[in-house]
Amino acid sequence: MDMMNTDAPVLVELGNDYPELRDAVAKIAEDFPAPYWRELDERSGYPTEFVTALTSSGFLGALIPEEYGGSGLPLRAAAVILEEINANGCTASPAHAQMYIMGTLLRHGSDAQKRKYLPNIASGALRLQAFGVTEPTSGSDTTKLKTRAVREGDEYIVNGQKVWTSRALHSDLMLLLARTTPLDQVKKKTDGLSVFLVDLREAKGNGIDIRPISALLNHNTTEVFIDNLRVPAENLIGEEGKGFRYILDGMNAERILVASECIGDGRWLLNRGVEYANERKVFDRAIGSNQGIQFPLARAYAELEAADMVARQAAALFDAGRPCGEQANIAKLLASEATWKAADTALQTYGGFGYAKEYDIERKWREARIYQTAPVSTNLILAYIGQHVLGLPRSY
Repeated sequence: MDMMNTDAPVLVELGNDYPELRDAVAKIAEDFPAPYWRELDERSGYPTEFVTALTSSGFLGALIPEEYGGSGLPLRAAAVILEEINANGCTASPAHAQMYIMGTLLRHGSDAQKRKYLPNIASGALRLQAFGVTEPTSGSDTTKLKTRAVREGDEYIVNGQKVWTSRALHSDLMLLLARTTPLDQVKKKTDGLSVFLVDLREAKGNGIDIRPISALLNHNTTEVFIDNLRVPAENLIGEEGKGFRYILDGMNAERILVASECIGDGRWLLNRGVEYANERKVFDRAIGSNQGIQFPLARAYAELEAADMVARQAAALFDAGRPCGEQANIAKLLASEATWKAADTALQTYGGFGYAKEYDIERKWREARIYQTAPVSTNLILAYIGQHVLGLPRSY
């Protein structure tokens, strides 16, 4: 990466790039039609069969290097996989975290840790889907988190609480961020945070209690209560006290992947809206001939195309080893808003039928709203652009 010629042009491919990946994902999606997702939504179930199919096909190991049993594909390829999952009516969120969580292990883990965990993550023998960062009182102010890890010999004793920890009940491993040096003892508030790889198979009932949260959408999210959890010191990722930097290091990849996944949802919703607008006849003509229906659909398409182009640009910069914070954040912002526009337009196009569960619009409408809140909220992205791109004073 350091040897890369940063003067070389960065190329952004247009159209259906990675067609073989798109076709393979579409083929898997055929085995998981709408009734499968509808039933899971009704009972807040986890799509174990779908995640297994993605894993066995190698999709969730796309970013893991070949030497560790993965495919070693660029970030753009992973983005295409997630986009196509959602564009085909499936839901990538129960599996997407494995793509970017493992990046912290890959970039900052020891050789021994990578050899121990990455091949098993790539094969599906180990599930790394849980990311313990957010807490009830600190929210987005990560440096104020209260989960504490204290070194005792060859172990760390961890106490605290995490919230909105998705997939913790369906993961073997969890990446956990905890404070190892109290906030009042560090020079910079971002210092003193450390990352640990927790084996949930051993920890559940032995220091960790996981409780599901009933939420607006089926995101398999939980609260995690940590009480005198013993974590082997060998499970510390990288250096003690530098965990915040390790977490930040993976955020651009996360935002690019989530933006692409979001665009997939938007395309599915838009296509369903267009199909219905062409088929549904009221007052003896297709409702799609009315400007009140047609123009919002057209605008949703235009906004999705714009978001897609910035997401492609961000991925190209990332894969070339160039700075891409600006583009990654803007892609996430534009994609979240374009997809919400597509969702709301599809719901309005369907009218009363949009609220009927059998059409799946209301379910995808609920799922689409999350993108403006997580993994980073719209206002925090605007604050980043204002301060770090436009050079304005810090707003918070």
